[in-house]
Amino acid sequence: MQIAIVTGASSGIGQSAAIQLARRGTGVILTYNGNQAGALETVEMIDKEDGAVVALPLDVGDSAAFPPFREAVAAALRDTWQRDTFDLLVNNAGFGHLAMFEETTEEMFDTLMRVLLKGPYFLTQTLLPLLADGGAIVNTTSNAALRSGLEPGYSAYGTMKGGLVVLTRYLAKELSSRGIRVNSVSPGSTRTRIADDAFERFPEVIPDLAAKTALGRLGEPDDIGMVIAALLSEECRWITAQDIEVSGGYNL
Repeated sequence: MQIAIVTGASSGIGQSAAIQLARRGTGVILTYNGNQAGALETVEMIDKEDGAVVALPLDVGDSAAFPPFREAVAAALRDTWQRDTFDLLVNNAGFGHLAMFEETTEEMFDTLMRVLLKGPYFLTQTLLPLLADGGAIVNTTSNAALRSGLEPGYSAYGTMKGGLVVLTRYLAKELSSRGIRVNSVSPGSTRTRIADDAFERFPEVIPDLAAKTALGRLGEPDDIGMVIAALLSEECRWITAQDIEVSGGYNL
């Protein structure tokens, strides 16, 4: 059995990715920060399908927490799967923040950087000794970093996600000697809890987003989660260093 770590799996894309991986027979270690109820919901859904799952707390914006988290992962691997390595990593945890360039403060910028770029960078580095040779990593980026997804108000968010796209390529290059593949997915507008449940609070924005999308609707978490699971699978064993836009043809 392969084992995956999925960060930010208490809702949305991370929750979907964890469930999709479990359905493919993968053991899952999922993380949550603040939304323990959502994490327990994910665990329950995986349990219902007889999957093996462990939930651990983690703040990806706090790099001091990474070494203790690695110890917790090592313990979970030993206790649940009798293993000392895992196979798959999904760097998904994050948050969205809308602010026009002129109104973006250093505090906003630094928080986004800590969570969206520094976090995945150093978490991956910390977990690398436990990642088995021949494994795979998927980073959740955003089409806000691509020409197709350029929208006013996401200069800082898109910049961090763009950095993660570049990091994906470097990791693919440097980890290839161990047979580890590294790719990223760039979702478009997706119905998640991002930006404090923005789509629940402002449903009036959804028709305009759907109109800008070639396939005519807002993305759903499973639209992205399925792609993440597929990229980690044997079928995609010859794909590395790629960023896959998963947006239904946004601004096509």
